[in-house]
Amino acid sequence: MKALIVNADDLGWTAGVNRGIAEAHRNGIVTSASLIANGEAFDDGVNVARALPAMGVGVHLNLSDGPPLAGAKAVATLVDDRGKLSAGPEQLLFKIARRKLKLSEVEREWSAQIEKVRAAGIAPTHLDGHKHVHMLPGLFPIALKLAKRHSIAAIRISNEASSLRAALSGKSGRNAGVLLKQGVQARGLKLLARDAHKLADKAGIESADYFCGIAQTGVLTREGILDLLEILPKGTTELMCHPGYVDEDLAQSPTRLQDSRASELAILTDTTVRKSVASHGIRLINYNQISN
Repeated sequence: MKALIVNADDLGWTAGVNRGIAEAHRNGIVTSASLIANGEAFDDGVNVARALPAMGVGVHLNLSDGPPLAGAKAVATLVDDRGKLSAGPEQLLFKIARRKLKLSEVEREWSAQIEKVRAAGIAPTHLDGHKHVHMLPGLFPIALKLAKRHSIAAIRISNEASSLRAALSGKSGRNAGVLLKQGVQARGLKLLARDAHKLADKAGIESADYFCGIAQTGVLTREGILDLLEILPKGTTELMCHPGYVDEDLAQSPTRLQDSRASELAILTDTTVRKSVASHGIRLINYNQISN
């Protein structure tokens, strides 16, 4: 059987992003979303999740944007001089290497994020990481520990299969520079994730067999999606995506993913894409159904 989880990251970022994710689920192939607990539009994201019971909702563990939920003083090594989470993966990796990042504070902040989602009445289907920070050295075991503690059955493993990355890149040659840069990032994450499946299995936490979407973040194409569906392997694959509408809050937020969100929404709701899923006998699922 071929099963596909299409997960929209950044639910809770802005109302426009939330609205786009909802449409991509109602009228497209999105089956799952990841909720940012400290996002500006968290409450609206919760309302979207409640209105879409068939859409799985996970927690988008965040160390890079917005105010910490545990309080700046309680997670001093995670925040900048304004008391905000602001370190990207490279900065966090540097902190980890220099032992300037307290792992106990990461656990405290992520636990607070999970608890906020659960307190809103949402039972998370899985955990994943904003900018894949949960895959950094020493942090993946924390994510697994929290999954067990909070009875969350699954986790994303950001190990992008080379064949799926090549298919998603399409044949047009567009955005070659971006694809090259993000392809390097995908290979770096693959190295970090080399033992992740074994660790997840040992912890009794489910994961997809395959994952893709890193190299194509912000440059996803209809052609690439159709090529991916053509060669999708047996088992379960997660496709990460970022649909949304560009509202004023998104335009002013610190993300490079702006107009690309509307482009992805159009692709994910495209009739040809939906028909291709059906014609290839692909079962669309969320993380709740991964072991079914």
